[in-house]
Amino acid sequence: MAPKIDWESQIGRRLRFRDLHVLFTVVQNGSMANAAAQLGVSQPSVSEVMADLEHTLGVRLLDRSPQGIEPTIYAHALLKRSRIAFDELKQGIRDIEYLSDPTVGKLRIGCPESISSSILPAIIQRLSEQHPRVVPDVDAGPTDTMIKELLDRSLDLVVARGRQTLADDSIIDRLKMEVLFQDKVVVAAGAQSKWARRRKIELAELVDERWIMSAPGTWNHMVMAEAFRGRGLDMPRTGLTTLSVSLRTILVATSPSIGVFPDSVLRVYGDRFSLKRLPVDLPVRPWPVTIVTLKNRTLSPLVERFIECAREVAKSFASSPRKRP
Repeated sequence: MAPKIDWESQIGRRLRFRDLHVLFTVVQNGSMANAAAQLGVSQPSVSEVMADLEHTLGVRLLDRSPQGIEPTIYAHALLKRSRIAFDELKQGIRDIEYLSDPTVGKLRIGCPESISSSILPAIIQRLSEQHPRVVPDVDAGPTDTMIKELLDRSLDLVVARGRQTLADDSIIDRLKMEVLFQDKVVVAAGAQSKWARRRKIELAELVDERWIMSAPGTWNHMVMAEAFRGRGLDMPRTGLTTLSVSLRTILVATSPSIGVFPDSVLRVYGDRFSLKRLPVDLPVRPWPVTIVTLKNRTLSPLVERFIECAREVAKSFASSPRKRP
């Protein structure tokens, strides 16, 4: 059993951020020698820091073997909490940089492609007009992966779709979600399609058409499955399944295929690629686009400014599109 540690006498006056940084580097590299090379110091210096840290805490932090170094359960516990402290310190430095010159800074954003293809460009454009030297860094991976990166504090925020796609309840409790607007699923075809000039289309008429959809389990696919099932119809023949918005957009625009899109995507790309929203009745299933941040994390001024820009841009997406004559 590890001895009880006295913060004042053992830790408060002896533990330094530099020591924790060395521990991080050793664990990441798996060896003292590689860590020393990365830090630009000698291997004995790294070994001395690790020995002093273990002596201060009274526990073994590293298991050493000919194959390398592995962190113990004590090291994992210390690194987990230290990561938060380092993140808050970095946030503080970034806040100072922003306050001294609010036109510069780096913003780490997680955003799936269906949002980076719709509302995100307008948000970044608005932010860039006000702060032209801010550098947004956008990660367009799967939402679940980006939520994990947010929890690890490697992202500042995530722009996501819907609570049900984020994570389980134990993780959701650690997140703060603000709804920007409610999106919806729409059906579209190319402007030259035989369906493009129809004023009303029954879903049954489209059963034999070639459809381009996202994968089963996605919101698009679930809404369409519910719509066909509600009319006693089987799902239509799928010509292509993909999450790629650009691929769906190009193929629907250049072929007789029928496509399924978020309404926000069609607003941005409809005129550009000559896509026509088809008058098909679908189940009303609100699809929230949300800003996701950590509950217990202080937001930097730059993140707060991004969120303000997102709210402003979202107003245009929240309003109903004009009906063409």
